[in-house]
Amino acid sequence: MELSDFLASVERRAFKQAFFALRDEDTALDVVQDAMMKLAERYGDRPLEELGPVFQRILQNGINDYFRRSKVRNLWTTLLSAFSPNNDDEGGDPIEAIGAESDSSFFAAPHKQEEQRQTLGVIEEEIAKLPPRQREAFLMRYWEEMDIAETAVAMGCSEGSVKTHCSRATHTLAAALRARGIEP
Repeated sequence: MELSDFLASVERRAFKQAFFALRDEDTALDVVQDAMMKLAERYGDRPLEELGPVFQRILQNGINDYFRRSKVRNLWTTLLSAFSPNNDDEGGDPIEAIGAESDSSFFAAPHKQEEQRQTLGVIEEEIAKLPPRQREAFLMRYWEEMDIAETAVAMGCSEGSVKTHCSRATHTLAAALRARGIEP
């Protein structure tokens, strides 16, 4: 029962994290589902407090594996498309803003709700623009609320690297938000 509760508690955040990295809903859902299955199959007997960092590592590995497979697939597609003229390129869907609403926003005035929705949309856009390692560290530390040591284990790097990635991410986000007229 602990494992299913854990998975239910991280499902939405894991999807958002995968979506920021992959920029495709279906792919993000697949990667999150695969990560959850791997966690359940391989680590389901672990204590609950170990599941967070392990799940984050599995999720990040899934995202990285997707990019590796895409790179190989794109190479072959490019090579093969040279042999077939008049190939129609398939474009990806543009990033759709995902509205994250807090429970307290339900009672706010409609214009406040709209302002909050727009601000969250801008924040999500700027997070998506971060370099992958900075985004990964930022989301684990501030979204998943993992401490520095847990984040370092999940990312497979030193605690100093986590601090550096988080610092750079927060400075970049703050500057980007100020440039768009959003002040804390």
